[in-house]
Amino acid sequence: MDKMINWLVQDWFSIKWFLPETLRAFQWEKPYFLYVILFLPLLYIFRWLLHFNFRQKLEIALTENDAVSDPIALLRHLLSIFVLLFLSLLLVALARPQSTDEKVEQWTEGIDIMLVLDISESMQIQDFKPNRLEAAKEVATNFINGRFQDRMGLVVFSGDAFSLSPLTTDYNLLKASIKTIDFDLIEARGTAIGSALAVATNRMRESETKSKVVVLLSDGENTAGSIDPKTAADLAYAYGIKIYTIGIGKEGKVPFGTDLYGNTRYVENSMDETSLRQIADIGKGKYFRATNNQALEDIFKSIDQYEKAEIKENRFKDTKDFYQVYLMWSLIFFLIWLALKNTFIGNLMED
Repeated sequence: MDKMINWLVQDWFSIKWFLPETLRAFQWEKPYFLYVILFLPLLYIFRWLLHFNFRQKLEIALTENDAVSDPIALLRHLLSIFVLLFLSLLLVALARPQSTDEKVEQWTEGIDIMLVLDISESMQIQDFKPNRLEAAKEVATNFINGRFQDRMGLVVFSGDAFSLSPLTTDYNLLKASIKTIDFDLIEARGTAIGSALAVATNRMRESETKSKVVVLLSDGENTAGSIDPKTAADLAYAYGIKIYTIGIGKEGKVPFGTDLYGNTRYVENSMDETSLRQIADIGKGKYFRATNNQALEDIFKSIDQYEKAEIKENRFKDTKDFYQVYLMWSLIFFLIWLALKNTFIGNLMED
């Protein structure tokens, strides 16, 4: 757009002003004037009919051989053409052709979010498709896609916990880290929920962001680690961290692999919902329960809405008017018409 403006300004008398691509590139402040141009030829025809029917006629007798048409007589139409050009370009100028460059600046104060994912052995249970962990990885990736300038980090845990990714706005790095998650990242068996909360809090304690959030996803009860989950939740709350907890999985018998004969094997599953609910209460967040893939996806969508930072924007418009050029062209055609009006062209006899 800037290039187009430059050559238009530098060469106002160029034929490029009248090219279709140039006219299409404009924004028209009063486009209804352009529609009036369509009626100008009809106005000219109507004027000619009136003139033809009511003009004074001089009857003369000429033989067919004497009535010769002279091509010079066609010049009488020049005046009408210049008038039509003058009026058309005047209407184009009145339509106010413009070029607008709009710049939008968006910013937000942002939120710090730490995803804490359980990768214990029970996350291989297949009541989610293909299993609990893979379902959690998929919705976590979608959750990351919905963020804008929020810093996010990743903690994984089973019998122990460690930070897989620090707080960052490099969402591609985060999603790549999520792809690497499997059950062999941590050798220690068990479910160290307290330790995982402590690691997440340690990553976020020096953050100066006003809003800090932990999203903890687990399918079991705390069976490992040296820190009690409630103590870890109190510590997180002391640093101003809000905690959302998600219990994933169904109660009772759930599918877990196959036996030697290829038949689906079922195991008994239980969950300590009470502890997860208490953690969320301490952290002034909310507890959710997911029993299938769709429910888990809906939960992350809800959290996404709860913790969506307000996006602010400034819009800058740089509008340039080009009506002066078309007004100048219309004035030129008017002056040409005025100059020719009192010459022999304006007094040619009509056939």
